[in-house]
Amino acid sequence: MFPFITPPRQVKIGDAAAFAGTTPRAIRHYHEIGLLPEPERGADGRRYGYDDMIRILWIRKMAGAGISLDDIRAAFDETRPIEEILSRLEETLAAREADIKRQRAAVQRLQAVGSPLGLLSELVTDRLSHLPPSALRASDLESLLVTERIFGPLGAAIQASVFILLATHPHLRAEQDRLDEAEAALDDGVEPDDPRVEELAVLRCAHQVALDQAIEAAGLDRAEENLFEIYDADLKGEEDTRMSVFEAATKMPYGFSPARIRCIELSAQLLAEVPSGTADRLCLAPNHDPAAGDV
Repeated sequence: MFPFITPPRQVKIGDAAAFAGTTPRAIRHYHEIGLLPEPERGADGRRYGYDDMIRILWIRKMAGAGISLDDIRAAFDETRPIEEILSRLEETLAAREADIKRQRAAVQRLQAVGSPLGLLSELVTDRLSHLPPSALRASDLESLLVTERIFGPLGAAIQASVFILLATHPHLRAEQDRLDEAEAALDDGVEPDDPRVEELAVLRCAHQVALDQAIEAAGLDRAEENLFEIYDADLKGEEDTRMSVFEAATKMPYGFSPARIRCIELSAQLLAEVPSGTADRLCLAPNHDPAAGDV
């Protein structure tokens, strides 16, 4: 015959927490926010009875369903219709599901690509995933990262044409590197009206025109046109986090000297006179501040 176990009339907070699958700290928090009435203290601390335990168990069940503690309190106090609480919870869960879906897609891209490129949007990754990992430099990915933040996935996917070209045309990559090095030399010791600034702007303009022509010759411009057809709200994902170009100009530090800024401005002015889409592409060019200049 089994011995009969007499249940206690009341239990300490540690036992109440253990039975409910929570912690004494959580129960104390329930008291602090008015979710659980605080029992009278005995000589050895708070004591919890049957009604207290039932309330704690319902709190745990509702919290486990995703209902916030504030909403749980409102439901107990009957100050907010439960239907309203559940409707809002459904919207919250749907948003979380969308976030999880995007996060899972990013993880899968990272696994497939094997580089930080997979952290960029699907639109960008799809355009560049065929390139060997060594074809894209860290600075290339940094440019795409900034462009996607300002112009969104579509802007970065269009900019990807430049990196596809640089990865497959060594002479254009070499010229790009030469111009970047020359621009970096325009430090604070160089005046904005130094003749070298204008000379470099002319060379940068000519190089950008060459890039644009090569993009058209390779048919990459047609691929860009297709992007507009497939780009919809489902692919955007991060559209709500985008900022204006003006706002980006005040928040993204580049550390460019006045001479280098002047070089970018002159390049933009020269490209604006070119009868093609090259001027528009300048703001998406590698190592160019998308928020600088009057493009």
